[in-house]
Amino acid sequence: MNSDIRRRAADVRLLLMDVDGVLTDGRFYMLPDGKGGLVETKAFDTQDGMALQWLRRTQIKAGLISGRDSPATHFRATTGGFEFVYQGHLEKIPILEEILSRAGLKGEQAAYLGDDLTDVVVMHRVGLAIATANAAPEVKREAHYVTRASGGRGAVREAIELILKAQGLWEEILDKYEIPHAKSRAARPPKPRRPGGR
Repeated sequence: MNSDIRRRAADVRLLLMDVDGVLTDGRFYMLPDGKGGLVETKAFDTQDGMALQWLRRTQIKAGLISGRDSPATHFRATTGGFEFVYQGHLEKIPILEEILSRAGLKGEQAAYLGDDLTDVVVMHRVGLAIATANAAPEVKREAHYVTRASGGRGAVREAIELILKAQGLWEEILDKYEIPHAKSRAARPPKPRRPGGR
C-alpha cells in the first residue's frame, strides 16, 4: 500500500460496490422454483461476508449499486449489514449522489469497488477507486488500487482489510481472534528465562 492509497483509504467513511463481478464472480444460476418457473440465485464468498461483519463494527457504512434486481442480492445485503441498497439501476451517478446526501458525506470520503465499464463514472467521483482482479482493463486503468483477488473470491475482503489497516483498525480485528501482531508483541513483556535455560 503506497502513501497515496493509504491516505485515501484513511479518509473512507463509506464503502460502495457493484454486485455482479464484485460480490460474485459474475455468474448467476437459474433454478426451478417448484411451480414450473425459474428463480435466479448467485454465489457469494464467505470470507467477504466475514469482512462485512468487521466493517459493521466500525463507523464505516456499506452500500451496493447494481444494475440487476435479485432476491439473492437483497438477502446478501441484509445479512451483510448494507445500509444502502440500490438494485435495477444502470445509471449510477444519481444513485451515488443520493447515497452521499443520505450519508452526509463528500465523494472523497467514499470508496467504490467495481469491475466493469459502468462502474468507471462512479470511480471518478470517489476518493478511493478500487477495481477487482477480474475487472476490464479499462476499469483497472482508472482505479487507484486493483485487488489481487477476483470478484466473488475475496475482493471485497481485500478492500475492507486495506481500509481497516489504513485506519489503524486491523489490530483490533486480530486481537478479537487472539492473533499475535507487531503491536501486541511490542506490548507483551519478554518471557522470563528459566534458570540454566537458553
